[in-house]
Amino acid sequence: MDPGQKKKALRMITYGLYVATSRDNEHYGSGTINWLSQSSFSPPLIMAGIQQDSSLHQAISASRAFVIHVLGKSQKDLATAFFKTARVEGDRLNGYRFESGVTGAPVLLDPPAWFECRVVDEVRRGDHTIFVGEVVNAGVRRDEEPLTLRELGMAYGG
Repeated sequence: MDPGQKKKALRMITYGLYVATSRDNEHYGSGTINWLSQSSFSPPLIMAGIQQDSSLHQAISASRAFVIHVLGKSQKDLATAFFKTARVEGDRLNGYRFESGVTGAPVLLDPPAWFECRVVDEVRRGDHTIFVGEVVNAGVRRDEEPLTLRELGMAYGG
């Protein structure tokens, strides 16, 4: 297999761009992610690929809960703010206001939509874990076209 061709082909997969958040008893975890998909209607299940050496992974593993925030096309700055380690100051996570969700995970107030999940399964392979979460709460704050990885001008995959 030609490594360049493999990388190019895998980077042609289309991805949305999301911010995932979680919180265990002592730490917050957050990150901008793109490996996400709905995997069941009933019950509503989401699968998210989370890098194993991240604080987000640590928080999800410990708390067994996470929130996915759908970013709008106007929110490139929000997406890049979560490339950094989670930092909480008062009611702000990486500079953006949040409140606690039903699972205790932080729900950001700026994104147009979000859904909160409890982990029901996980698959650990390679350098990411696929967390399967059942949606236990969700909200839509406004209609806005979702931001994609390609629109951000980045590639993650290959």
